[in-house]
Amino acid sequence: MTRNAAKEGKTLGIVSYLTFIGLLVAITMNLEKKNPYIFFHARQMLGLILMLIFSNLCERYVNTWVGTGLWIITFASWIYCLVFSFKGEARLLPYLGDYFQDWFKNLK
Repeated sequence: MTRNAAKEGKTLGIVSYLTFIGLLVAITMNLEKKNPYIFFHARQMLGLILMLIFSNLCERYVNTWVGTGLWIITFASWIYCLVFSFKGEARLLPYLGDYFQDWFKNLK
Protein backbone atom coordinates (compact mmCIF):
# COMPACT_ATOMS: atom_id res chain seq x y z
CA MET A 1 0.00 0.00 0.00
CA THR A 2 1.52 3.30 -1.05
CA ARG A 3 1.77 6.49 0.95
CA ASN A 4 -0.25 8.26 -1.76
CA ALA A 5 -3.13 5.77 -1.35
CA ALA A 6 -3.18 6.47 2.38
CA LYS A 7 -3.16 10.22 1.82
CA GLU A 8 -6.01 10.07 -0.71
CA GLY A 9 -8.11 7.67 1.34
CA LYS A 10 -7.54 9.06 4.82
CA THR A 11 -10.97 10.70 5.11
CA LEU A 12 -12.90 7.64 3.99
CA GLY A 13 -10.69 5.48 6.18
CA ILE A 14 -11.83 7.52 9.17
CA VAL A 15 -15.46 7.49 8.00
CA SER A 16 -15.39 3.68 7.85
CA TYR A 17 -15.01 3.61 11.65
CA LEU A 18 -18.02 5.85 12.27
CA THR A 19 -20.79 3.29 12.82
CA PHE A 20 -22.08 0.72 10.38
CA ILE A 21 -23.51 3.43 8.14
CA GLY A 22 -20.11 5.10 7.88
CA LEU A 23 -18.67 1.75 6.85
CA LEU A 24 -21.26 1.40 4.09
CA VAL A 25 -20.61 4.97 2.91
CA ALA A 26 -16.85 4.36 2.77
CA ILE A 27 -17.25 1.12 0.84
CA THR A 28 -19.72 2.50 -1.71
CA MET A 29 -17.70 5.68 -2.29
CA ASN A 30 -14.59 3.57 -2.83
CA LEU A 31 -16.08 1.12 -5.33
CA GLU A 32 -14.84 3.13 -8.31
CA LYS A 33 -11.51 4.31 -6.86
CA LYS A 34 -10.49 0.92 -5.47
CA ASN A 35 -8.18 2.53 -2.92
CA PRO A 36 -6.54 -0.32 -0.92
CA TYR A 37 -6.13 1.89 2.16
CA ILE A 38 -9.90 2.41 2.45
CA PHE A 39 -10.61 -1.29 1.94
CA PHE A 40 -8.02 -2.14 4.60
CA HIS A 41 -9.85 -0.05 7.19
CA ALA A 42 -13.25 -1.29 6.00
CA ARG A 43 -12.13 -4.89 6.58
CA GLN A 44 -10.87 -3.97 10.04
CA MET A 45 -14.20 -2.33 10.90
CA LEU A 46 -16.16 -5.36 9.67
CA GLY A 47 -14.11 -7.44 12.07
CA LEU A 48 -14.81 -5.01 14.89
CA ILE A 49 -18.53 -5.27 14.15
CA LEU A 50 -18.24 -9.06 14.43
CA MET A 51 -16.45 -8.63 17.76
CA LEU A 52 -19.26 -6.37 18.96
CA ILE A 53 -21.95 -8.87 17.95
CA PHE A 54 -20.02 -11.66 19.67
CA SER A 55 -19.63 -9.63 22.87
CA ASN A 56 -23.35 -8.83 22.89
CA LEU A 57 -24.25 -12.50 22.41
CA CYS A 58 -21.90 -13.48 25.24
CA GLU A 59 -23.41 -10.85 27.47
CA ARG A 60 -26.92 -12.07 26.72
CA TYR A 61 -26.45 -15.85 26.76
CA VAL A 62 -23.20 -16.69 28.57
CA ASN A 63 -22.37 -14.25 31.34
CA THR A 64 -22.84 -10.54 31.79
CA TRP A 65 -19.27 -10.06 33.01
CA VAL A 66 -17.76 -11.97 30.11
CA GLY A 67 -19.81 -9.99 27.60
CA THR A 68 -18.92 -6.69 29.24
CA GLY A 69 -15.23 -7.59 29.25
CA LEU A 70 -15.37 -8.46 25.57
CA TRP A 71 -17.23 -5.23 24.87
CA ILE A 72 -14.48 -3.24 26.59
CA ILE A 73 -11.85 -5.05 24.51
CA THR A 74 -13.86 -4.30 21.36
CA PHE A 75 -14.18 -0.63 22.30
CA ALA A 76 -10.44 -0.35 22.98
CA SER A 77 -9.74 -2.06 19.64
CA TRP A 78 -12.03 0.40 17.88
CA ILE A 79 -10.15 3.34 19.45
CA TYR A 80 -6.82 1.75 18.43
CA CYS A 81 -7.93 1.38 14.80
CA LEU A 82 -9.48 4.85 14.71
CA VAL A 83 -6.30 6.49 16.01
CA PHE A 84 -4.16 4.86 13.32
CA SER A 85 -6.72 5.81 10.70
CA PHE A 86 -6.37 9.44 11.83
CA LYS A 87 -2.58 9.09 11.51
CA GLY A 88 -2.93 7.77 7.97
CA GLU A 89 -1.42 4.38 8.83
CA ALA A 90 -2.64 0.92 7.93
CA ARG A 91 -1.77 -0.92 11.13
CA LEU A 92 -3.36 -4.29 11.83
CA LEU A 93 -5.30 -4.86 15.00
CA PRO A 94 -3.09 -7.05 17.24
CA TYR A 95 -3.93 -10.78 17.21
CA LEU A 96 -7.11 -10.49 15.10
CA GLY A 97 -6.24 -8.04 12.32
CA ASP A 98 -4.70 -10.70 10.08
CA TYR A 99 -7.82 -12.81 10.44
CA PHE A 100 -10.08 -9.87 9.56
CA GLN A 101 -8.02 -9.12 6.46
CA ASP A 102 -8.20 -12.78 5.43
CA TRP A 103 -11.91 -13.29 6.18
CA PHE A 104 -12.94 -10.22 4.22
CA LYS A 105 -10.32 -10.46 1.45
CA ASN A 106 -13.08 -10.37 -1.20
CA LEU A 107 -13.70 -6.75 -0.25
CA LYS A 108 -11.33 -5.09 -2.73
